[in-house]
Amino acid sequence: MTGYHVVEPEVAGGWGPDTQFTRTPGQPVVVYKLHYVFDGWLGDQLLETSPCYIVTAALADRITQANLTGFVLDSVNISKSDQFESLYPGRELPDFRRLRVEGAAGQDDFGVTRDLMLVVSDTALATLQDVGIAHALVEPYDGAA
Repeated sequence: MTGYHVVEPEVAGGWGPDTQFTRTPGQPVVVYKLHYVFDGWLGDQLLETSPCYIVTAALADRITQANLTGFVLDSVNISKSDQFESLYPGRELPDFRRLRVEGAAGQDDFGVTRDLMLVVSDTALATLQDVGIAHALVEPYDGAA
């Protein structure tokens, strides 16, 4: 039997002005186009800005090669804030992809609970950790919400 884990990724920034979304009262926000603005970055390959996730192109390749389920990779527009430029002058960022999680929590390799927690299988967690998520909080998933 496969185990599952809640992963709370590093938050290295947030929504930029080019993010396109719909906010309907009583419903989760739907993001159509994500613009992720970096304010800092500790180097993790999986990042979050609720309710969205992004991954480096290297991690995107690894999870695709591993035939993991429950996600779709999409484009993401990334940029650096003035704060980022001040903290890391001249630092280049790798290519990123948006990780749209569409699977069922506790069933697919990637899923999201009703309260927007990322849930991953043992196999997905091993892949994430192999590539690098040192600053993410990882806890066992108990099947709730």
